[in-house]
Amino acid sequence: MAQLAERPVANTPRVGKPGDPCVMVIFGAAGDLTARLLLPALYNLARAGLLPKEFAVLGVARAQMSDEDFRKKIREDVKEYCGECIEDSSWESFAQRFYYLTGNFNDDNLYPQVKDRLAKIDHDHSTHQNFFYYLATAPSFFGRIVEKIAALGLMDQGNNHWRRVVIEKPFGHDLESAKVLNQQLLKLADEKQIYRIDHYLGKETVQNIMAFRFANGIFEPVWNRRYIDHVQISVAETVGVEGRGSYFDHAGTLRDMVPNHIMQLISLTAMEPPISFDANAVRDEQAKILHAIQPMSDQEVLTRTVRGQYGEGTAAGERVPAYRAEADVPPDSRTETFVAMKLLIDNWRWADVPFYLRTGKRMPVRNTHIVIQFRRAPFVLFRDTSVEHLMPNQLVLHIQPEEGISLQFAAKVPGPVMRLGTVDMNFEYQQYFGKQPSTGYERLLHDCMIGDQTLFQRADMVEAGWSVVDPVLNVWTALPPRNFPNYPAGAWGPKEADDLMEHDGRHWRNFEQ
Repeated sequence: MAQLAERPVANTPRVGKPGDPCVMVIFGAAGDLTARLLLPALYNLARAGLLPKEFAVLGVARAQMSDEDFRKKIREDVKEYCGECIEDSSWESFAQRFYYLTGNFNDDNLYPQVKDRLAKIDHDHSTHQNFFYYLATAPSFFGRIVEKIAALGLMDQGNNHWRRVVIEKPFGHDLESAKVLNQQLLKLADEKQIYRIDHYLGKETVQNIMAFRFANGIFEPVWNRRYIDHVQISVAETVGVEGRGSYFDHAGTLRDMVPNHIMQLISLTAMEPPISFDANAVRDEQAKILHAIQPMSDQEVLTRTVRGQYGEGTAAGERVPAYRAEADVPPDSRTETFVAMKLLIDNWRWADVPFYLRTGKRMPVRNTHIVIQFRRAPFVLFRDTSVEHLMPNQLVLHIQPEEGISLQFAAKVPGPVMRLGTVDMNFEYQQYFGKQPSTGYERLLHDCMIGDQTLFQRADMVEAGWSVVDPVLNVWTALPPRNFPNYPAGAWGPKEADDLMEHDGRHWRNFEQ
């Protein structure tokens, strides 16, 4: 395998200014998202010198805890999910910034308590009345929480302070509900105050898509229908529903992954060059792509989409149960755990270039990647040689678990006969720049503190993503599946997903590790 020439690992710390003085209020502070991702991300920011000195966190949840209990829990969580990253010399000053308030989000009496605690924390830590609220809660609480804090003036901004709210996915469960939620939020806050977060955009490779395309003169000239045959986007997960059977069975993979994660990957891969890296300039171009995706007719949904549900099988060498045997899942569930579809973008750059996407649970490996497959070179030069066919070039953007970029091309095999072999040229972030502890949320939280919305979805982007998904939901609801489960755990999805591409003379690129 051909490798890029070795280069010294970069030792220079990431350049960046600390966030503005502020208080982060985490609604749902006792939950899994906070423990696994938000707390380690905040600690990594503190170690990198990117948290302001005037910073504090107020956690709000139903669990009964004191401030000190919360600080002990934080240490346990960060130690569990961040491994050996805790440094005793820096931990104490970090932990002393955390406070806790017990309350039920449905209790109107909670929100005046939040206001009172914020006033004291703001005074003690000199945070300049800058507050941002992270809604790590069930989606049913999104509108209510923002409505209650706004009624107390906690979303009001002034010349010398700001207020922001970060909203996790899922943002609605279909197009209509997303519109309703957007309308509700925009009555309470300005679009510039609303940060709809998608943690995929915190991954280095995803952020690097724009840099890769627009900072390198050798790629952008061929990034179009003249040179590219098709694009594949795969988001494969090895896990099942992990104890979230009740939630997942109402959502399904289509709602859970496609309108947010995958639409973001499509928009960054296909967008036109923005006029600058200003947040709205970038998001304008992303929105144009999402609006340009051709909506499918009912008949096209039947021929260009595939849904699947895993049965029992083998994962990581162990037998695992079928989806319908998971906890809190009905034994006759019709919810999909796998989705594949073929999308077309109706603009000049991408006319007739299909975008194939697939995502599913209980697949052989955990792997997210984007494959750019170029058109085959003309065979005419090789017709009188022993070369029987030419392999197309592929550019692969590896997003997880390993982040990097690889380029596959043909080279002559040494010897007296003209034979071609496939060669991979690989770049891995960790090899070149060293490994930095990261959950994917560090960049996003820091951007929220400095007011950069580039990596956050705008209202029109959310609705455009749902407009692609809605026709599929409608057909799938009207015509329930008859053959679930239709792929064993540990497989790359149902056979129909392979057929989707093979019908066009193409095939999926699978990575086994």
